[in-house]
Amino acid sequence: MAFVKYYAIFISMSLFVASLNSGSNGNCYYVGNEKEAVLIDAGISCREIEKRMKRLGLDLKKVKAVFISHEHSDHIKGLTTLSRKYALPVYITSNTYRNSGLQLESSVVAGFKAHLAISVGSLSVLAFPKFHDASDPHSFIVTCSGVKIGVFTDIGTVCEQVRLHFQQCDAVFLEANYCSKLLSEGSYPYFLKRRITGGNGHLSNDQALELFLQYRTPRLTHLFLSHLSKDNNCPKLVENLFSSQCPEVKVVVASRYEETEVFCIGAGATSSYRIPDKEVFQYTLF
Repeated sequence: MAFVKYYAIFISMSLFVASLNSGSNGNCYYVGNEKEAVLIDAGISCREIEKRMKRLGLDLKKVKAVFISHEHSDHIKGLTTLSRKYALPVYITSNTYRNSGLQLESSVVAGFKAHLAISVGSLSVLAFPKFHDASDPHSFIVTCSGVKIGVFTDIGTVCEQVRLHFQQCDAVFLEANYCSKLLSEGSYPYFLKRRITGGNGHLSNDQALELFLQYRTPRLTHLFLSHLSKDNNCPKLVENLFSSQCPEVKVVVASRYEETEVFCIGAGATSSYRIPDKEVFQYTLF
């Protein structure tokens, strides 16, 4: 019973995170506590979101809102069905909605503004602008009980806002989209290479690594390398690159084909704090 009590206390002060999919074929990230959760983007089908969350033991009824980073299809293509089926509020800027082609029920559409936190139960979601070739793109920080999770993908430039918020996080979904050598020597047309490497495109492995090495703090325990290119990157290469530099940080490569496991993130944690007893874990978390 002492074991259960200890983990019940820890869980009440933790956030649970998972990537349901990450890549140009669809992006969707789960962040929540024991009572409520949010999704950042819904770029895979509602059916896939349901299947993947079920496999992870996550309850979609605990998802209280979806936050949309920008209007590209790999971030919104499952949104209409998901929102309609579960009556989920959708937080999206007016410019993003206008350019998305979405036709959501007006009752579920909610706006947000940069630097103004939105409360979703005991969760707080803060957006800040980023550089990407979309109408009004934003990154997000989800906070609860002092634990902060960042979702920083589709970023063309590591700006001051990214650096500032990166230093505050206990865990980050960070884009490592391409290997510069693979992209340069690959078959992509010149204009597409320019788009990817331009200031409104994506982060390379080296750019992401530089941000990680220069601005990580001791509170950062988990790094989820995200939005990897299918053609211009290699999951094993990226994992080795980051893990070798800072072995005390748990490095996870978010797949474009399947969900990650669920990770329990606690303030000041130095490991993933995976609960070894599945029955206890299920009982206390779900």
